[in-house]
Amino acid sequence: MSGTLVLIATPIGNLGDLSPRAIAAISECDALCCEDTRRTGLMLNHFGLAGKTYIVVNEHTEHDASREVVERLLAGETIGLVTDAGTPGISDPGERIVRAAIASGIEVSAIPGPAAVIMALIVSGLPTSRFVFEGFIPRSGQERSSVLTEIAAERRTVVMYEAPHRLERTLADLEVACGPLRRIVVARELTKLHEEIRRTSLHEAVQHARNQEPRGEYVLVLEGALPPEPATEEQLEEALRRELANGMSKRDAAAKVALTYGAPKRLVYELALRLS
Repeated sequence: MSGTLVLIATPIGNLGDLSPRAIAAISECDALCCEDTRRTGLMLNHFGLAGKTYIVVNEHTEHDASREVVERLLAGETIGLVTDAGTPGISDPGERIVRAAIASGIEVSAIPGPAAVIMALIVSGLPTSRFVFEGFIPRSGQERSSVLTEIAAERRTVVMYEAPHRLERTLADLEVACGPLRRIVVARELTKLHEEIRRTSLHEAVQHARNQEPRGEYVLVLEGALPPEPATEEQLEEALRRELANGMSKRDAAAKVALTYGAPKRLVYELALRLS
């Protein structure tokens, strides 16, 4: 019989957040996948769990390591998977190994625990019932521009990660895309000694970032876009005239304008009938 892959959430800063279940799972696994043996080793030494067999799984090794992990799982071993901090697979290694294990018919389970995305969201004061997670947005090029445009139009709360040396630029780009008054929460060093949570506008966040040396790990929680103002009758009539001038029938022009502006179809059709 094959073994089990166990995804184990680890602290994002405060070692007191490692749960008893996580400690038990680590102690019982035959081998432990981790990003950095030194960082994981320090954590395990703190809990008296030294001496584990490690398999290094990071962004460079995950593809090759997945084969070894699957082979060991098929041989009946129990393999744990941790990252340097937080929940595996969330902007961290683990996703590829989970897919490979599932594809091989191997059982996958998880020990829940800390996740910076969730902690930042719930302390932000912004709506939490509907949100999206962008992870680290692209660093440059058209892909970055496209993602920023999508984020600016997103109605749900948006959560992002960012490195300290890119913080100011990302905040500045968000200000251009979303406007200076959009609310944002900048969370730094969550659960650690120097934890800081700033609830502010994008403009003020940019100014603060320019005047301070960014340090630590950052989570950005951005207010969703407000719904657009409803179109006035004058705007709808103007749009109808353009479509009619392009040869559309009144019925088709009304349907297109209603869809474009999110206006009631009956109202727009009545406006179209009134036009000469």
